Amino acid sequence: MKQYDVIVIGAGNGGLAAAATFAEHGKKVAVFEKHNIPGGCGTSFRRGRFEFEVALHQLSSMGTPEKPGELRQQFKRYGIEDKIDWIEIKELFRVNFPDGTGVSLPVGKEACVKHLSEVFPHEKDNIVRYFDTVYRFCEEANSFAAKSAQSTGEPSALKKAIMKAGFPKIYPTLARYGLSATQDVMDEFFTDKKLQLALSAYWCFMGMPPSRFPWSILAKCLYIYTEDKPFYLRGTSQIMNQAIAESVRERGGDLFFNTGIAKILMEGDTAVGVEDEFGERYYAKRIVSNISPIDTYVQLIGTDKMPEAANEYLKPYTVGISALTCFIGLDCTPEEIGFTTSFTLNYDSLDANEDFKNAYKLLPSHDPIVATCYTVDDPTVSPPGTSVITAGTLKYSTEWEKLTPEQYYQKKYEAANVIIDRLEKQYPGFRDHIEEIEIATPLTHMRYLHHPGGAIYGYEQDLKSSVFFYPSESKVKHLEFASGWVNVCGFGPNYMFADKLAKRMLKEMD
Repeated sequence: MKQYDVIVIGAGNGGLAAAATFAEHGKKVAVFEKHNIPGGCGTSFRRGRFEFEVALHQLSSMGTPEKPGELRQQFKRYGIEDKIDWIEIKELFRVNFPDGTGVSLPVGKEACVKHLSEVFPHEKDNIVRYFDTVYRFCEEANSFAAKSAQSTGEPSALKKAIMKAGFPKIYPTLARYGLSATQDVMDEFFTDKKLQLALSAYWCFMGMPPSRFPWSILAKCLYIYTEDKPFYLRGTSQIMNQAIAESVRERGGDLFFNTGIAKILMEGDTAVGVEDEFGERYYAKRIVSNISPIDTYVQLIGTDKMPEAANEYLKPYTVGISALTCFIGLDCTPEEIGFTTSFTLNYDSLDANEDFKNAYKLLPSHDPIVATCYTVDDPTVSPPGTSVITAGTLKYSTEWEKLTPEQYYQKKYEAANVIIDRLEKQYPGFRDHIEEIEIATPLTHMRYLHHPGGAIYGYEQDLKSSVFFYPSESKVKHLEFASGWVNVCGFGPNYMFADKLAKRMLKEMD
């Protein structure tokens, strides 16, 4: 019988980080992954002479070597910080408006406020007030989180009553905006629609339109990226996840690739091990699932053994959005076609909420286009004189799942042509420089990620199912979850969430 302290199902960002933290503390860990490489969304692939990044846009919470952020410190503990060539992104992002104008946001609070005040002088006072509010909100949120972490046990009724009455006085900004939608806050501070789009751009990182996107997540994104600076890395996110996997192995952990898990073994109401797709059984004191709670409960535990409490718990949550993405290799430099910022958001109108409705349709005729080109910040990420660009839109899988195989291939390339035509208007000459192109649809994400609906952000991260309401509780003893399905999605947040989860589990195990 093969016995471990912890078994991790899935070598995505969260699963790898959890395993690395367990291994760091001397626990015997086994990681099982269906794919032949680690990383989940954090991987890469090659076409011709180009290597394409699958998912990473900007890595948060890194900070600098002199002033390290939380994630940099975590990577240092894993022994991988110095093994990776980090690329500091020069600008946060650029927003291109439908009239051909646009605005780029520089890194740093003061630089952002100064630049936006120059572009939108009529909103200068509101811009200053907005950034001050963002910073106060995040500082209060951090203070509240720190104090909450120090609390032990269930608070008494009296303490709850005092906290309820005193909370707005102690944390006024957090109390006021903690449950606000991004669009509501934008309307409160600004009248200029272009400025609203420029400051709400990170909504696309969570797959929710501004009207449904929690402003608390937007505020934290802006705060973290302006303070700690966004980073990328040479060699794509595959290098980062490979380094974490090696850290697990170097500290005594076992990694099983090309090995899917067929079932979670149960003894009564407790998870005690797993059985792989080849019939081999492995046992452990704790199980960590890096796949969706839906597949964990329904496929691996089974509906006959799945607790009714889990079914009830997950009922309010809706599977989130997927994506339609073109991976493009150009035979020219970014400057030759006018690409000046590594991350851009291209709008077809000034109403992001209306445009987002196109995510339910098949073709990306009016959807906002998210495009990245890290060759801008580091020419060595693609061959000399070339560019690597990823351009796509957020799409739900429903309409794609209705297609026959013949229709699928036709619509896949038709959709790519729509995206290229729209980019051609923004960057004249774009189409003529395409050397390689690969297209991923929601069905592609379903195939490689094994996520329901090809979801790239887990459950929909709106006001009802995120921030204070993530479905992170497990309804099976000795089973926990570590992925974007149960936490704010994104590379940095997933790594850090899994690290904290593993630390909590270590205390329970010791």
